[in-house]
Amino acid sequence: MKQMLTIVYPQCEDSRRTKRLEKLLEEIYGLYECTVIRRLEDFHSLEGKRLLFAIPLGISGINLEYFRYLKYMRLHPDMLKGCVGSILVDGESELYTKSVARELMFTANACGCAFPGRGMVEGTGSLQNFNIQAMQQDLDNMGAYQAAAKRLVAQLMDFTPNPKKETNILVLHASNHKTSNTSMLWDMIKKDLHHCKITEISLRNGTVHDCSGCPFKMCMHFSEKSSCYYGGVIVEQVYPAIEACDAVVLLCPNYNDALSANLTAFINRLTALFRKNQFYEKSIFALVVSGYSGGNIVAEQVISAMSMNKTFRLPPYFAMLETANNPASILEVEDIQKKASAFAENMMKALVKES
Repeated sequence: MKQMLTIVYPQCEDSRRTKRLEKLLEEIYGLYECTVIRRLEDFHSLEGKRLLFAIPLGISGINLEYFRYLKYMRLHPDMLKGCVGSILVDGESELYTKSVARELMFTANACGCAFPGRGMVEGTGSLQNFNIQAMQQDLDNMGAYQAAAKRLVAQLMDFTPNPKKETNILVLHASNHKTSNTSMLWDMIKKDLHHCKITEISLRNGTVHDCSGCPFKMCMHFSEKSSCYYGGVIVEQVYPAIEACDAVVLLCPNYNDALSANLTAFINRLTALFRKNQFYEKSIFALVVSGYSGGNIVAEQVISAMSMNKTFRLPPYFAMLETANNPASILEVEDIQKKASAFAENMMKALVKES
């Protein structure tokens, strides 16, 4: 009996724009029992389903029908509770595919949808983004694209939760605990985490050298030893903690609508370890506290870097986003302790097996 797959497919009005995506989907239709949602009116009652979001983009990178779906999700939080999703985006230019995908992943995740690591495949207009995969698999670029789409759906259908009786959480930050609103928020959350071993590592005070793009062979040489040419806290503390943990929590104060320099350096340096050990069985969470606005921008950066790229799985409601400007003003946010407790409970559901 075939597995059940729901394909959310907001089509472009111009059928010429969907020919390449249709070719990919035809093979998927033959492998699974598929329900295809083409009308917004049918986009409901999806709790607990396996969802493939198939998004065709024209040269402008804009699919007006897709934006109707995006609006609906934002107005109906929790509509995707218990769902697991993946995203297939097909474009006509070299731009927009990834930005559309990470915005969609952020929004669907905020509605309760989990995503496997690397839960997105994109086809740019030229398909040059498949040059390396095509060479490695002895295929043309279209063949590599088709193979990637099949793997994406197979991974979606095989995805299973992986809670443990005791879970190991790694927290990475570059904050001053005495004044940081983000750290204060984490302190509220961790009080309600049980059956968890928590390791906290600070990346402050210039201790993290950014990746300088060593030659591939050199990077692989150090990777085989779970090391990196630049050493330091990343090799001595972070790499072993990453290997040992079940989940990573990033504390992300938002100063300039971007991840802080030290967190960015950590992600870049993670490449050396990633070459040896991929992270499909590990989860990523983020706390984003903004002085003014733009928390979603930072959360989407975490999604694209840690989940789409570095293969961490994205649990439902992976990020907590708050606004707090002055020191300790996070403590004045309405219902903040209740929100923190709810986020801790969400983490526990994803990570800790019920006794």
